[in-house]
Amino acid sequence: MDGEFLTKTVLFQGTTPQEAEQMLSCLGAQRRVFPKGAYVYHAGEPVRALGVVLSGSVSIESDDFWGNKSILDRVEAGEVFAETYACIPEEPLMVSVVAAEPAQILFLEVERVLHTCPDACRYHTRLIENLLRISARKNLNLSRRIFHTSAKTIRGRLLSFLSYRAAQSQEAWFTIPFNRQQLADYLGVDRSALSNELSKMQREGLLQVEKNRFRLLAGPL
Repeated sequence: MDGEFLTKTVLFQGTTPQEAEQMLSCLGAQRRVFPKGAYVYHAGEPVRALGVVLSGSVSIESDDFWGNKSILDRVEAGEVFAETYACIPEEPLMVSVVAAEPAQILFLEVERVLHTCPDACRYHTRLIENLLRISARKNLNLSRRIFHTSAKTIRGRLLSFLSYRAAQSQEAWFTIPFNRQQLADYLGVDRSALSNELSKMQREGLLQVEKNRFRLLAGPL
């Protein structure tokens, strides 16, 4: 395991490579590889381990009874998923975790993360603090998605999401982490209707689009 990489992840931030590597056996760490499209976790199953994405990325997805899919989040390398459910193992997952591309995942038993070892090492305490920050940020992201999807129109949802990404980037052109289908799923709209609205907004001079790169404009081109 690359201790240097682990120290750059949100969970192990603030530890040294030696400390990160030392904790792995204590935390019941297991590394697994998933091909693109493979299910890491299925909705409805209980989990006891959180996942740290070592490479690639995973999508957090929701499927209804009729097979309609919504993408709730994308978890990139260095980020964490399933920590909330792993902390409440009796609560089955409401979502599925799917490899958005070939991915390596490090699984850590949350029970061992939350309870310090007999030595009560300083870096284990840092791990618990980091986990709390991760949970708080996830709550903010969920609130943000609710905000983006609260508009009644597709244009309203697009403007909310794209305005936020533009402000976050602080660049004229910015990149979003979704393709058209994923963006439609994230905003909870039909893909064709979303593409039509984007084309209309381009014609009206509100934005420019190059695949998943966008530029917002103040008025007509």
